[in-house]
Amino acid sequence: MATFDALCALTGRCLIAALFLGGAVQKLSDPAPAIALLMGWGLPGALIWGAMVYNLLAGLALVAGVAVRPVALSLAGYCALTSFFHLLPDDPWQMTIFVKNWAIAGGCLMLAVHGAGPWRLRFQSRALTSNPTRNGEQV
Repeated sequence: MATFDALCALTGRCLIAALFLGGAVQKLSDPAPAIALLMGWGLPGALIWGAMVYNLLAGLALVAGVAVRPVALSLAGYCALTSFFHLLPDDPWQMTIFVKNWAIAGGCLMLAVHGAGPWRLRFQSRALTSNPTRNGEQV
C-alpha cells in the first residue's frame, strides 16, 4: 500500500505540475492572448513574463518534490486570484476556466496539507537529518 500511496502522490504532483509547465510554455510561445487578457483588466501586459517564470519554477518544484508545501499553497492562491480574470458569465468557456482554477486550487491545497510524498528529490545537510518529519517531510 505504501508504494501505491507514493505512486499516487508522485502522479498527482506531476499532473498538477503539467498544467503550470504547459502554461509557462504557452505564455512563452504565444503570449499575445494572455497579454490581451491582462490589458483588458487594465493591468500591464508585461506581468505575463513574471507569471511565466512563476509557472515554470512552481511546476518544476512540484515535479521534483522540492518545497511542495509552500509552493502548493502559493499555487492555490495564484489559481484563486487568476480565476477572476475568467469570471465572464456570458462566456461558457471562460466560466469553465474559472471553475477549473478553483478545482486546481483545491488540489494544490491537498498537496499543501499532505506534502510531496516519499518519492522526491531531497536536499538535506547533516544538521537537518535529526529534525522531526511529518509524512516524510521536514516540519
